[in-house]
Amino acid sequence: MLKYDIVIVGGGPAGLAAAVSAKRNGIASILVLERDKELGGILNQCIHNGFGLHTFKEELTGPEYAGRFIEQLKEEKIEYKLNTMVMDISDSKVVTAMNREEGMFEIQAKAVVLAMGCRERARGALNIPGYRPAGIYSAGTAQRLVNMEGYMPGREVVILGSGDIGLIMARRMTLEGAKVKVVAELLPYSGGLKRNIVQCLDDFGIPLKLSHTVVDIDGKERVEGITIAQVDENRRPIPGTEEHYTCDTLLLSCGLIPENEISRSLGVEMSPITSGPLVNECLETNVEGVFACGNVLHVHDLVDFVSEEAGAAGKHAAEYVANGAKHQPSNAKDIPIVATEGARYTVPKTINPDRMDEKHTVRFRVGDVYKNCYVSVYLNEERVIHRKRPVVAPGEMEEVVLKKEDLAAFPGLSQITVKIEEA
Repeated sequence: MLKYDIVIVGGGPAGLAAAVSAKRNGIASILVLERDKELGGILNQCIHNGFGLHTFKEELTGPEYAGRFIEQLKEEKIEYKLNTMVMDISDSKVVTAMNREEGMFEIQAKAVVLAMGCRERARGALNIPGYRPAGIYSAGTAQRLVNMEGYMPGREVVILGSGDIGLIMARRMTLEGAKVKVVAELLPYSGGLKRNIVQCLDDFGIPLKLSHTVVDIDGKERVEGITIAQVDENRRPIPGTEEHYTCDTLLLSCGLIPENEISRSLGVEMSPITSGPLVNECLETNVEGVFACGNVLHVHDLVDFVSEEAGAAGKHAAEYVANGAKHQPSNAKDIPIVATEGARYTVPKTINPDRMDEKHTVRFRVGDVYKNCYVSVYLNEERVIHRKRPVVAPGEMEEVVLKKEDLAAFPGLSQITVKIEEA
């Protein structure tokens, strides 16, 4: 059996940053397992710019951003295996994987970092009526076809869902000569970043119809048209509001789901809201020595935040390997962080003042659009953060910074609460 100190599942931006961080924190024996034929993950097909402003203080494309971390990986002489699928991880951290050259093999790890990323929600999960004609793609599939394989999915396009990939593909298809008729969004607000709505839709005159969904698809062999309708507050189509668009392509951008099948079989406790693992301030799951980071933990807006989070996961995994059981202080008390009144979830879910750094960033998303509000944090019943925000929206991740000294000043601290309060 192969033996490594740290095995990282996934060679995308999270896995690369975690590997480099673990190496720089003193761990020599690291293996990255990637199921694709190259490192870099989803960034390889994201040829638009806007990456790296936080991490490298310059604007890069997705492949350029991935390339920076791949260079670091190779400079640090970190081992990796491509075309390798992880099949199972046991609670004793035995990783079972397979590839074409070695067949099925096992690796005994001292720590495991989960960095598998996320996938798109497929049509089958959306309950759209109609036949199954050609011309229906997820936005990410269309992105790969156009940017990496040189195929145009179609010439007249309707997009359902206003997630960031859908917005970016509205611009991409337009630049490639297609006509994007409309972007329909089931919710009363967009799921994408404000800058993407402006740069990808407004700048190209593409209409965004909120509170609308697809109610029918025309065509048997190939998509011939789409009917959309307005929906009520229960998300049911309102009769008489139907609009028909002729098109040959429907792109679906209806949310991302963290890839956690392996995590579940390992016994990792999951959040019903994010569909990702519940972690502490070290990004460690309930399975000792198993860490999670990036989009497998919760879906991020910016890859810069993925790299930052993964760097922390790599550092904590290195500390765990170096210290073993000492990683947990004997007087450890995990304090729950409760998201309520507008806040949907937090990462991490618990925090330990003895174990945390001097400052710790807690990230969360809201459940609706709130204007002229405050982001507030309470330690027990006392409010310690009360930050004014002109607008918060589900499409943009929020964050608050907790200080160790503030938590230490509350010896009887039993709960941290994050909420949105009206001005």
